[in-house]
Amino acid sequence: MSIDLETARKVANLARIKVDEDRLPAMAESFNTILGFIEELNEVDIEGVEPMVSVMPMRLKRRKDVVTDGGYPEKIMANAPDAREGFFAVPKVVE
Repeated sequence: MSIDLETARKVANLARIKVDEDRLPAMAESFNTILGFIEELNEVDIEGVEPMVSVMPMRLKRRKDVVTDGGYPEKIMANAPDAREGFFAVPKVVE
């Protein structure tokens, strides 16, 4: 697959990115380089390879699943630009 200038222009438009006309050839070339790398990856034989989360086998640390109130609501509410009666106050967004 090859990306031409028109396709690069369309991708920039869809991504809402303003790209000058003189920069479109470089952008199309970058897209083509990325697509070439993806095609190389598609050639790799992954039959029988299990998906992995990490290179090193390890268990994730776990904590007890208990309900807590946090114990410090004053500290949390101190970060709010507008707090009333223990709640975050936000401006009305729907009319």
